[in-house]
Amino acid sequence: MKKLIIIFAFASFLELGSQVGINTTTPTATLDINGNLKVRETPQVLALPGYQIMAVNQGNFEVAKVEPQMIVDAAAAVANKNTSVYSAAKNGGITLLGLSLFSNWKQINFTLSDKGVGISTLFSETDYSYVVPSSGVYAVNFYFRYGSGLQASLLTGNPGIGIIKNSGGIFSTLDIRQFSGINLGLAALTVSESAISALYSLQAGDKLYFGLSGTSVLSASILGSTSNTSFHVYKISN
Repeated sequence: MKKLIIIFAFASFLELGSQVGINTTTPTATLDINGNLKVRETPQVLALPGYQIMAVNQGNFEVAKVEPQMIVDAAAAVANKNTSVYSAAKNGGITLLGLSLFSNWKQINFTLSDKGVGISTLFSETDYSYVVPSSGVYAVNFYFRYGSGLQASLLTGNPGIGIIKNSGGIFSTLDIRQFSGINLGLAALTVSESAISALYSLQAGDKLYFGLSGTSVLSASILGSTSNTSFHVYKISN
């Protein structure tokens, strides 16, 4: 009989619009439970259509209904987000930095201000390099055009473009492309436009630098006025 009276009284409070608190004297909802909740039995469903999921707001602890599709969409967005993507481009002229730690390469002066897309922490302005965030297979593209891309002479010294890798302080050439030329008898031409696009296995913490070799035959005025260059990197597989 006492249980019946308690249940009836509780129901009366709810009908009057009162706020009931359990373990709290200042309830902020129709039923405010300051503690854990146990449910002994729940029915099982085999499909989501027609149902909603209950979720707890971590700010005010209020329980709210959430459409299942929202959770599916959120999970898909996280799964499809590639946090290794980074691109940068310089148009209308470049300058070169001395990469004295490796052979005769000169590093292109990419900075964070040249970023196209990607997370800024992927690029280090300490040594102007792309920092590999996690080990795996990466697609790397590097494009460079010297001047108009065609020079009316054969450039000696085998100038070209290259990607240098720094792995734990050890520098090596990841890839290289030299400018090509043709001697037409009365005229000699150099195709001073080149690109590297390939897949590479990289380790977390590796650093990539983008630069030029044989730069002693390249005109500083042409480099600084009309040359264009860009690169992009992204992980495609573990």
